Amino acid sequence: MRTPHLQSLSAPPPLPRNGLRVTPLGGLGEIGRNMTVLEHRGKLLVMDCGVLFPEDHQPGIDVILPDFTSIRDRLADVVAVVLTHGHEDHIGGVPYLLKERPDIPVIGSRLTLAFVTAKLKEHRLTPTTVQVEAGDRHTAGPFETEFVAVNHSIPDSLAVAVRTSAGLVLNTGDFKMDQFPLDDRITDLRHFARLGEEGVDLFLTDSTNAEVAGFTVSERELSPAIDHVFATAPRRIIVSSFASHVHRIQQVLDAAQANGRKVAFVGRSMVRNMGIARDLGYLRIPRGLVVDFAKLESMPDAKVALVCTGSQGEPMAALSRMANGEHQIQVGDGDTVLMASSLIPGNETAIYGIINKLTDRGVKVVHKGNAKVHVSGHASAGELAYCYNIVRPRNVLPIHGESKHLHANADIAVRTGVPADQVIIAADGVTIDLVKGRASISGRVPAGLVYVDGQTVGRATEDTLAERRMLREGGVLTVVAVVDVAKGTLADPLEFISRGLVHDEATFAGVQPEVEKALSRASRKQLDDLDALETLISRTVAKALRRAFRREPVVISVVIDA
Repeated sequence: MRTPHLQSLSAPPPLPRNGLRVTPLGGLGEIGRNMTVLEHRGKLLVMDCGVLFPEDHQPGIDVILPDFTSIRDRLADVVAVVLTHGHEDHIGGVPYLLKERPDIPVIGSRLTLAFVTAKLKEHRLTPTTVQVEAGDRHTAGPFETEFVAVNHSIPDSLAVAVRTSAGLVLNTGDFKMDQFPLDDRITDLRHFARLGEEGVDLFLTDSTNAEVAGFTVSERELSPAIDHVFATAPRRIIVSSFASHVHRIQQVLDAAQANGRKVAFVGRSMVRNMGIARDLGYLRIPRGLVVDFAKLESMPDAKVALVCTGSQGEPMAALSRMANGEHQIQVGDGDTVLMASSLIPGNETAIYGIINKLTDRGVKVVHKGNAKVHVSGHASAGELAYCYNIVRPRNVLPIHGESKHLHANADIAVRTGVPADQVIIAADGVTIDLVKGRASISGRVPAGLVYVDGQTVGRATEDTLAERRMLREGGVLTVVAVVDVAKGTLADPLEFISRGLVHDEATFAGVQPEVEKALSRASRKQLDDLDALETLISRTVAKALRRAFRREPVVISVVIDA
């Protein structure tokens, strides 16, 4: 297996005339932000464009985007964006890409395009769309795409085969091999086999569950546990799920109907997506089952079920606000919360925090840890091995997963007979060139984290987040210094104004001598520059507090020339 030494990689050379370059810009080393760019004969094809949700150490960030830097000067060369399915980690970045070039064609299945079109409408964008279904072929520039039905936790998911004169690439997208799916749409292994017979030169495979032995459990096996919750809960049931998890919501609706409960959707994205799924026929809702939330308030608690977002502990989602007592729905004794989504790596602390808060309010919380109420949407190790044996690819590039998942997937590929030197473990931004049937690492392009912070994109940096963490952990201290600039001395004692900093009378006692000492050593140039003087005082105060009290507040100095 080939793993790049990232520090030694430079910008890739020009692509050979009949070569194909594959550049993952997200999704390698992380669960989310999936985006891969294919380059051939001067044109670019984008496969997926998703977002990554922030972790606790990224305060104030809404979502994280792929880095478009490497293609920004070549947006005119992009022939299309191909979407494998409608989850946020695969479509959430599309509005931000289309803001840079609105007429890029967007190719996807019926439900995927419906979800992304609704999302783009919120950004005041009207996309050019190309609807496809399993078995279809579509040509975009030098790329001929072919679509394969795969089973996932959202309907209408597709794998994508891309033919070029350099070779055939097959991207599984997110998939599993559920033999008894709720919608009876199984992963089309016969289609995979036909592509394998043709010869797959590069196989991009979902790595999320590569460490999990065996086969992923069927969705149908969850129904008894969900039915039990609906049959036994004494008061209201609040179900939290992804706003795009149509299969799980269908199971919830079926259980509610069987147990005489009315259902209301809570949250803008949940209401929007379930409305789309219903209108397109992917969600079957019996007449009268789903009602407006306002109508539920007058109904007996034992006849009520709410479906909301927030299964990943997102601070602004409905479930988080309920747990904090900040939502119009006040939960308490006898209520049951059913968390019907998987736990995405990195969100553990937030999710367990919400479970604890709900429990403190007297709520019974049913989740994957104590009941069989969720199965993964991703192929486990047995399914991956099965696919490798069917496809028999020449080269393999594991995608969609943290480093440990990529390595586990690579190990499976090697064990099924793929030569170890033809299995590439890459990272975001690493370029892989397919030339004459051989894939190799050719360089690296920028692929950093791009933060969406309110209405700003890309302006928040790691330094910004470091300051926010300091504010959260150490508070802020404003130091007002009246300085006799001519003499380089303090004209009055320092004044300290703090917010969020725990202190007593002794905390600042040793600070003023340190500032006086720093002023005495300052150059005339520093003394004559108020900005430089404020920086000097801030650093001196911060250093003194860190040394004496092990506290690191954000220090802001205001200098007044005496």
